[in-house]
Amino acid sequence: MAECDIGLIGVSVMGGNLVLNMERNGFSVAVYNRTAERTRAFVEGPAAGKRITATHSLQDLVGALRPPRAVLLMVQAGAAVDAVLRQLAPLLDQGDLIADCGNSLFTDTERRALALEREGIVFCGVGVSGGEQGALEGPSIMPGGPPEAYARIAPVLEAIAARVNDEPCVTHLGPGGAGHLVKMVHNGIEYGEMQLIAEVYDLLARGLGMAAAEIADCFEEWNRGPLASYLVEITALVLRRRDEHSGEPLVERILDTAGQKGTGRWTVHAALDLGVPVPTLSAAVEARSLSAFKAERERAAAALPGPDAAALDRHGLVEAIGDALHAARICSYAQGFSLLDITSRERRYNLDLSAVARIWRGGCIIRAALLEDIRAAQSAEPELRNLLLAPALRDAVTSRQTAWRRVVVAGAALGIPLPAMAASLAYYDAYRSGRLPANLIQAQRDHFGAHQYQRIDREGSFHSDWDPGQSGE
Repeated sequence: MAECDIGLIGVSVMGGNLVLNMERNGFSVAVYNRTAERTRAFVEGPAAGKRITATHSLQDLVGALRPPRAVLLMVQAGAAVDAVLRQLAPLLDQGDLIADCGNSLFTDTERRALALEREGIVFCGVGVSGGEQGALEGPSIMPGGPPEAYARIAPVLEAIAARVNDEPCVTHLGPGGAGHLVKMVHNGIEYGEMQLIAEVYDLLARGLGMAAAEIADCFEEWNRGPLASYLVEITALVLRRRDEHSGEPLVERILDTAGQKGTGRWTVHAALDLGVPVPTLSAAVEARSLSAFKAERERAAAALPGPDAAALDRHGLVEAIGDALHAARICSYAQGFSLLDITSRERRYNLDLSAVARIWRGGCIIRAALLEDIRAAQSAEPELRNLLLAPALRDAVTSRQTAWRRVVVAGAALGIPLPAMAASLAYYDAYRSGRLPANLIQAQRDHFGAHQYQRIDREGSFHSDWDPGQSGE
């Protein structure tokens, strides 16, 4: 019988927890998974006795839903989404809705929406962040697509979302792939945040010789101030965990190669396509890539000497590192919001960036006290082009820049790589420079390729004969 409020395809840990969240909030859910055993384990385990209906084919799933139907997808991004859509779309009626709640690339979402629109099916991309615990207890949700699509599923999304100050961490963001764009940039900022924290850990551990428990103390202290955030909080917990076999800090028994699923790279690619500088996020992606060269790094460690840093002044460096982390993370957010702003204008998404900051305050991985300052800044000046120009955020960075510069210098003196920290500082210095050395690059390009250049004292484009002893344009 067609009696369920909503359907979900993909009963992974994330998908399953979303189902439990929906059911807990009063909705009946039909579920389907390509692997029948996973469906069975779910409905006989955590879903037992709840208003959750197991189905074992897409036909059965569609038949279990009240029309007009709404189906959520929680499957792996890419080809798997297209495969499910090819099988699911012919079973639906005009006016039925599909919401892709996975980490799909926003341009793929736009392509799929156009194709399904021709069949009379409403399609939208919905970003979901919070990990498996957030999916169960309340994630941050980033829906895009037609406003009428959001209106259809808003009661469900608003019921299951995280709440801050009794506001649900969900809002309709814009047309097309706006929801998945925002989720992609969220993940790009997440890459930057995690890399900055990892660099701070490395500087404290290898550079200052601090034990994991001492470093955990630092993060706990920082989490009581402006750096308060989910990632800073869990870093302290991670550093305190002991390996049950060796008794050593568990983090020190973990191989130093970091994986990535692609959303960070997508963010950097999107920024490159539009010419938007995101050096902190790029450095974070590259750092993960470099970590994968484990065998080469071990050979290089034996062959390439580092600096002698015996004379480095370490007094007060721990406090400076905390200040540097705060300044650098503001730059990381500034780059992400700049990318959202420029992409929104390019694609006419009309993103409300204060709303983006608002729904990121709870549930998601990058939730942080800083986001309230960002929300206030974007709300006060909707046309703000860069967060570094907002008075409160500008003051937070400039008041810490002496400590920030000291930390970057200390990293170089100690031979501790700080790619994201240094990239953030370079971004700040480049952004505040009224004149950059790109004039020399223009001259070089004109010399070897006759690409022409612009002048500061005349309109138009010019070409010069740059050979010694020659002049003219």
